[in-house]
Amino acid sequence: MESQNTQILKGNLRLLLFKFSLPTIAGMVISAMYNFVDTIFVGNGVGSLAIAALTIVMPMQIFMLAIGLMIGVGASSIISRALGSGDHRLAAKAGGNAFIINAMISLILMAASFIFIDDILKFFGASSDVLPYARDYLSIILFGFVFFSFSLSANHIIRAEGRPRAAVYPMIAGAVLNIILDPVFIFVLGMGVKGAALATLISQAASTAFIILYFFKGKSILHPNTGMFRLNPAIIKDILLIGFPSFLMAIVDSVIFLVYNRALLYYGNDLYIAISGITIRILDIIVMPMIGIAYGFSTIASFNYGAKLYERVKRVFGEAILWTALIALAGFMAAMFLPGQLLSIFTDDTNLVRMGIMPMRIIVTSFPVIGFLITGGSLFQAIGKPIPALFIDLSRQVIFLIPAIFILPFFFGLNGVFASWPVSDFLSFIVTGAFVAYEFRNLERLQVPGKKQA
Repeated sequence: MESQNTQILKGNLRLLLFKFSLPTIAGMVISAMYNFVDTIFVGNGVGSLAIAALTIVMPMQIFMLAIGLMIGVGASSIISRALGSGDHRLAAKAGGNAFIINAMISLILMAASFIFIDDILKFFGASSDVLPYARDYLSIILFGFVFFSFSLSANHIIRAEGRPRAAVYPMIAGAVLNIILDPVFIFVLGMGVKGAALATLISQAASTAFIILYFFKGKSILHPNTGMFRLNPAIIKDILLIGFPSFLMAIVDSVIFLVYNRALLYYGNDLYIAISGITIRILDIIVMPMIGIAYGFSTIASFNYGAKLYERVKRVFGEAILWTALIALAGFMAAMFLPGQLLSIFTDDTNLVRMGIMPMRIIVTSFPVIGFLITGGSLFQAIGKPIPALFIDLSRQVIFLIPAIFILPFFFGLNGVFASWPVSDFLSFIVTGAFVAYEFRNLERLQVPGKKQA
């Protein structure tokens, strides 16, 4: 572990970023394959209304993700900085407290969701045609709430230990199992939407089992013991405070998709909700590598910030921006020039494909700046400053996007709903740039004169 810390604090930053990001990128992309593959098989095996149902359920899935993100991001920031300063005891306590509060919150919310399942789906915008499909899917994946949020938070914690490869294996195992089970349940057993949900549930449970085995049998510093699971109010407060921007960002995402789906239904119909769902699945596959780089950057930045190596924090930020921008540009080109081919992967409905070409092109207009927005928010979480991270996220999603969803359709109709995404991204790019520039000036003032940095 000591040599790993030394490498993070003194090694080549580009190589370190690749080392910490590539396994995570693989895991994130494969993890995104859950919904990607579900949508492909459901679209080809059930139909367009079923795709719309999966899109309607998305706000609830984002809510599940929000719990895991909040706890995982908060705990991993504490763990990385604790390990950077040599405090292994604090790191272990943060991990133990994270696992306990994750289970408590997830179980409570899962029970509440079952009680109000139909009301939730109608509130999310499910029409009478889509509601049966959405209910079939959600009633099964809710059982995986605990598995999903636990796997996500544990994945952050494992990466914070400096073991990115160990973090990616459970994600790969679950996603591969999901890909195998989907066609079996949907086509062979004829279970339709329920089959896709059951495949996801089993895969999430398998991923959780893999993670538990790692902590008990692997090389984790967080070997389970009674001491680390004693609830510590101060640690819990830090976990929730630092992770809250990620939680709020995800919750706002959930609200946005709710508002967005309702706008699509108002100005269009269920088919446009299906088109939106397909587009989101495609863009997720492109965004996940950028998030993987941001996570790798975050671990390196946290370690170096804890060691007061501020120049290295700035340099690794530049590396992360370079590579996320290249990925974003590649995704932009594919979605802009090959939208019909991408949509055809999910459905043989030529009318739906024709209707979806223009919406996809509009949505990806701002894609070249997405990497900077993701990495910029990660910078402040990595150095333990949740307020700027929170404001960056809110500027994009609350201050700009939600008003745009309401305002732009008055002038451009249905296309205005789609245009709300790039408009908010470009405005948030300006805000994020201002925060990052200000923080970099602070880091220059904090840098210890004469302190050598590799």
